[in-house]
Amino acid sequence: MRSTTRNGDPAARALAILRVWVGLWFAKAIVTKLSFSLFGFLPGASDRWIETMPKIVGRQMAENPIGWYKAFVEGTVLPHAATFAHLTALGEAVAGTFLVLGLFTGVGSLIALLLTMNYGLATWHMSPASEGFHYTLAAVMVALFIGRAGMTWGLDGLLADQRQWWGAKRPWS
Repeated sequence: MRSTTRNGDPAARALAILRVWVGLWFAKAIVTKLSFSLFGFLPGASDRWIETMPKIVGRQMAENPIGWYKAFVEGTVLPHAATFAHLTALGEAVAGTFLVLGLFTGVGSLIALLLTMNYGLATWHMSPASEGFHYTLAAVMVALFIGRAGMTWGLDGLLADQRQWWGAKRPWS
């Protein structure tokens, strides 16, 4: 059987390094934002994150010039802050874990892209550095998705070598 991984390709290795690096940045949510707080045994947002997230988002929305986004956040996110605290914490943890392991890399990169776009819309008006960071991170997520970065040094590649159907043009790998 022919190997579907691209371990010898320098561009694929560079994408794999970038995948792990960005994955670790998202996976830090496991330590900083998660606890086993849902029903006492399921992972969810920590009490600290549930308390802190609406304050951060409120400051970000105070002068946000994007009317439709500000209306969405103030009308939907802030009234349901605990739900969105769980979603952001779990989203970051899942995206980070998938990217670091190279498992379901396409799904992980799309989750990270969705989070990045929302964080970017919330903060782009606050500083040029924030704007540039989120543009760059979004571009990296698109590159990881298109480049199928999990096929090199990732579990997607390992599974594709073992199971032909796994990596055959699947968006999750």
